[in-house]
This record gives sequence, structure tokens and C-alpha cells, in this order.
Amino acid sequence: MSGARTGPAGVINTLEETLIALLLGLMTVITFANVVARFVFNSNILWALELTVFLFAWLVLLGASYAVKTHAHLGVDAIVNTLAPPARRVVGLIAVGACLLFSLLLLKGAYDYWAVFADLPPTSGRWFPTGLDMKARSQSFYEVQDVPMVGIFRFLEDLINYGDSYEKLPKVVPYLILPLSMLLLVIRFVQAALRIWRGEADRLVASHEVEDELDEARARATGETTGGEN
Repeated sequence: MSGARTGPAGVINTLEETLIALLLGLMTVITFANVVARFVFNSNILWALELTVFLFAWLVLLGASYAVKTHAHLGVDAIVNTLAPPARRVVGLIAVGACLLFSLLLLKGAYDYWAVFADLPPTSGRWFPTGLDMKARSQSFYEVQDVPMVGIFRFLEDLINYGDSYEKLPKVVPYLILPLSMLLLVIRFVQAALRIWRGEADRLVASHEVEDELDEARARATGETTGGEN
């Protein structure tokens, strides 16, 4: 296991886990600070609730793709376990194909929703992109409700807001997670499909950590019982 964190894949894993942990930590700190402000100083951090909602959304959406990669999503494999290995791979490919199709639809919808806030044209077509809708109205001037503008994003004023300044954080920033997370989800399902195709796995959800922990607990309990009788 010492080499599990080496190489590009290990670096990416560390970055993903660090970001997810950072988001969770920030949510906790901001919520705690707002509680202290309310009940100790009789005040309120106006932007705390909205920012916490954004952080939670980032946490959930990034966690969805990360869970695909680590096989952490819940799955029911009672029927799959009764099939022969070749049939398991076929069922696994069908399952990952359906998930990949669904994630592609999500990617299109997520990009189309975010694009207008980034002063970019959304795609045309109801289900799959057939081109770019150049007639779509830009919404790059839309701001969030409470979170104030942050200095590091001032470049967006000239880039997408035609020189007008933002008082609040532009929506393009927090909503970026929508296309980003859906793109990561597509990549993860492609990786899962390749693993099944190469025979490295026979199903989409392959985690049995709970079962392993129960087996270990039973083994320890049996060992302690046997030791006590001796």
C-alpha cells in the first residue's frame, strides 16, 4: 500500500481527497462561526448560509465522481453474483453504459445552465448538442445574493462583465462546479467501462468494505471466544 499514493494517479487522489476534506472543514468552521456570532455577540454573518450551501453543493457533486472512482456508491449485486463471470461483465458493461449516457445528458444540461453566466453560448439540441446557440442572452452580470465579491475574481469584470464591477460574487464562480463535476463523472464512468472491458472488474459497484469489516469482526469475536474457553 506504500505505493498507492505515488505517481500521477496518487497525486490526483490526494488532491481530490484534500479538496473534499477542505470543503467539509470550511462548512464546519463557517457554520460554527455563525452560531457563535448569533448567540454570543447577537450578530450574524450575512453570507454564511449562502456560502455554506455552495460549499455543500461542491462537496456533494465532487464526491459523486470520486465515489465512482473508489467504488463507494451503494449497489445491489444479489443477481449479479448468481451469474457466470462472462455474463457479469456483460451486465456490468450495460450498467456502466447507461450511467455514461445519463452523465453525458447531465453534462450537456450543466454546461448549458452555466454557460450563460460565463458569457458563453449554450449548446443547441434537446438531448445532445447539435451546435451552439449564439442567440442566447448573456447573464454574466448575475450575482449571488449575499456572498461579497472576492478580489481574486476581479478579472471577471473585464473578461465577461464588460468592465462593470461586481458587488457580490458573480454566479459564474460557484456554478462552475456543475459542468466540472459532470465532466469528472463522465471520465469516471469511462474509466469504469475500460476496467470492465479489460477484465479488471466485472461490475460497476465493486466495494464490499462493510462485508469485509463484518467478517473481520466475526473472526475477532470467534477468536476471543475460543481464547476465553481455553
